Amino acid sequence: MIEVDVLGVRVEMPTNQPIVLLRERDGGRYLPIWIGAAEAAAITYAQQGVVPPRPLTHDLMRDVLTVLGHTLTEVRIVALKDSVFHAALIIDGTAEVSSRASDAIALALRTGAKVLVDPAILDEAAIVVSSEEDDEVEKFKEFLDQVSAEDFEAPDTDTEEHGS
Repeated sequence: MIEVDVLGVRVEMPTNQPIVLLRERDGGRYLPIWIGAAEAAAITYAQQGVVPPRPLTHDLMRDVLTVLGHTLTEVRIVALKDSVFHAALIIDGTAEVSSRASDAIALALRTGAKVLVDPAILDEAAIVVSSEEDDEVEKFKEFLDQVSAEDFEAPDTDTEEHGS
């Protein structure tokens, strides 16, 4: 498994579909995952340290784990099937719970757990950014500094995470 950093969320144009961008920690590959608006807001809230007046689902999951004396050790992006990313929550280092990739990432950000990706998934779906494209990455980072969770609020829709 390869550790990745969660760079943030942006809206892909022209579809207005949010994506979360992961970057290989010790390499140059980036993994874009298309996600739903609610999950985009949850990830953005966590990255910005926003505490909503009432707990979001991912806050609730973190709190339930804590009250029951368990720890989310890591999350793993374990499969890419039919353009949909699948993840696993690793609890206390041994128990594994299936999860959507976006939910796993949102929970990892709230608990400080590592995010890991199966190397085969990076080989299949990651993009490599050349030095000329580094400017685009910097622009993306600047965009992330300006975006807020409210930018992703939309009517509830049932979406799945999709690969590139």
